[in-house]
Amino acid sequence: MLRLCRLLPCFRRSFSSQGAASMIDQRTSGNVSVIKLQNPPMNAFRHEVRAGLVEGIKKANEDASVKSIVIHGDGNVFSAGADITEFASGGNALEPGLISVVHHIENSAKPVVAAIHGLAFGGGLEVCLGSHYRVMHSKARIAFPEVNIGILPAATGSQRLPRVTDIATAVEMCTTGMPVSAKKALEKGIVDKVVDGDVVSEAINFARSIEDEPVEPRRVSKMRVKANEFTSAVFDAAYDMIAKRARGAAAPVFNVKAIEAAVNSKSYEEGLEREHGLALPLFVGSQARALQYAFFSERKLPKWEIPGGAVNYKNSTPIEIKEGAVIGGGTMGSGIAICFITSGIPVKLVEVNQEYLDKTLSTIRKVINTKVEKGRLSPEKADQQLSLLQGTLNYNDLKNADIVIEAVFENLELKKKIFKKLDETCKPETVLASNTSGLDIDQVMAAVTSRPGKVVGTHFFSPAHVMKLLENIRGKDTSPETMATVMDLGKKLKKVSVLVGNCPHFVGNRMLGPYGTEASYLLEEGALPHEVDQVLEDFGFPMGVFRVSDLAGIDVGYKSRKDFGLITREGQDDRFRNGRRYCPVADFLVERGRLGQKSGKGWYNYGKVGGRNPQPDPEVEQLILEMSEKAGFKRRRITPLEILERCLYSMINEGFKILEEGIASRQEDIDMVWLYGYGWPRHTGGPMYYARNQVGLGRIYERLLYYQALNPDVPHWEPSGLLRDEGMAKLFRSSKL
Repeated sequence: MLRLCRLLPCFRRSFSSQGAASMIDQRTSGNVSVIKLQNPPMNAFRHEVRAGLVEGIKKANEDASVKSIVIHGDGNVFSAGADITEFASGGNALEPGLISVVHHIENSAKPVVAAIHGLAFGGGLEVCLGSHYRVMHSKARIAFPEVNIGILPAATGSQRLPRVTDIATAVEMCTTGMPVSAKKALEKGIVDKVVDGDVVSEAINFARSIEDEPVEPRRVSKMRVKANEFTSAVFDAAYDMIAKRARGAAAPVFNVKAIEAAVNSKSYEEGLEREHGLALPLFVGSQARALQYAFFSERKLPKWEIPGGAVNYKNSTPIEIKEGAVIGGGTMGSGIAICFITSGIPVKLVEVNQEYLDKTLSTIRKVINTKVEKGRLSPEKADQQLSLLQGTLNYNDLKNADIVIEAVFENLELKKKIFKKLDETCKPETVLASNTSGLDIDQVMAAVTSRPGKVVGTHFFSPAHVMKLLENIRGKDTSPETMATVMDLGKKLKKVSVLVGNCPHFVGNRMLGPYGTEASYLLEEGALPHEVDQVLEDFGFPMGVFRVSDLAGIDVGYKSRKDFGLITREGQDDRFRNGRRYCPVADFLVERGRLGQKSGKGWYNYGKVGGRNPQPDPEVEQLILEMSEKAGFKRRRITPLEILERCLYSMINEGFKILEEGIASRQEDIDMVWLYGYGWPRHTGGPMYYARNQVGLGRIYERLLYYQALNPDVPHWEPSGLLRDEGMAKLFRSSKL
């Protein structure tokens, strides 16, 4: 796409003023008035932009020499929509509002053409739908992503979109927020023309070609909704599908209601009133606040720092990664290598023998070729990516690598051996990283090298080329440059990168410990796996703890517990191991060959090896009953509330301990780990936000004390000092009211 500034010499200035107009540039090209939105980088519709655009449309209509109007954005995008920072400040309430802007554009007596380049999201797309025509660059994208911050396209978007495209497409766009390509937008009738050249020049030429065409038929609000094939039964089916996918999030369902309002209303104006009625409770609701918190929290991550603030992104310069390397070609290693080559970074992959290497390279090729088969990648691009991959059996081939990521299985001695060899082989500047899920970076890896400042943890989540989270772990000697390098690498690999401190299991898996432990205790005391999972899934997790265990493989945790000496012979009935209460049900499942989905049986019965349809299994339930009796428990009915509190509050308490210890610098880091790594429901903000803003720390602290009194032998119920101090203050204030 040509830079828009190349067109400026052919324009003559026709409008320039102070205030609102400073964010609008208006010029004429012949008899076309060209209005440019100037609020870079995303041209968000803050008040000054809205006011300037209305003024620009008015001036163009008053100018007798102007026959048509083109609207485009400055820089690389048309507009990313509303400025959501105005939601809190009240700026979005200042007139003209976005609805008024859209109506001013549509009511123009002269045809208005939107020149869509880069992206037109949310309010940006609503402005385009207010225009009479839409010309789109072939590489541009459009979307209504409002659902991702808990609202709906309430500046006429839900009423306009069904008038230019079919209802199924409107439902998909508004409930998923997924971007739509120019090709699909044209196919679905959302835009009028797709171009490859400079979109502003093309839009100007298009505007000249339709300047004498009547405007009235092009006003979207006057068009009929494209709903001939839709009935109430179809909407009922859509509600069922969307509600199941939303897992408790309200916005997707309300978006369907808004589109249904467009179908069932007698007029555009009536539909707009119903859109407003649906939007209002979302805007003021807790889910929108939580989702907007998550939105801004993610944008804080690149501005990382470590507790104390002496080291942060501002005083740390990353080294440039021109070549990477990965040690180990299993599930994790191959996934990490795919991340490199799909981001345009050459990578060498080291395996122990030719057989393993050939298998790994074949796996990677299959992943890339599958994208080609599904139309997500061109054959030329696939060949280019695969050309960046080189397999080797020789560590000497890593001499030019700027970062090496060790990705072998969690064996202490093997990792030490690899790091010692890398230290001897790689250039002094090379960053040595470990894809460990919980081992001590300092004791295991840094201790065996001569460059502890270059040693860091890079915890990818499986499958690495799919999961967005990258948990980067700083050791006690990790240099600021190394921290900056892995955070910058995460950005290049299109990951959500979080920098955390070094402790057993780091942030995510450390909090996962009490969560899973309490779930197993619940089984001993009266619950069954499907009951626990159902409560967690009703809360919003995509899968409950036992379904996740089956997916990952129950034997994974078994191996870890065996390394720590927790596994004993079947038949022993001791409930305490290593001084702590212990539930051995999972161990007995593994010893019976029930490993999860990969064996066809785990906590659930899947019917066949690799099956994905979990069914409660009487054999497992009988084993749980026998274990409860052997351990001396009198089984009881456990309420969904108790299941939720024990699983979530124990995890949240661990999160506060992590903050207290400085392992995480801020609560937003913890919440992002859980949103992107463990499927915490986004509409609740994350575990730390949920605790503070939706449950209340006073309530959390009170329930921790309650469960601690019932279970004095369970250390994770001991409230963290940070939560205790804040929770007691909350309780005191509430008792005074």
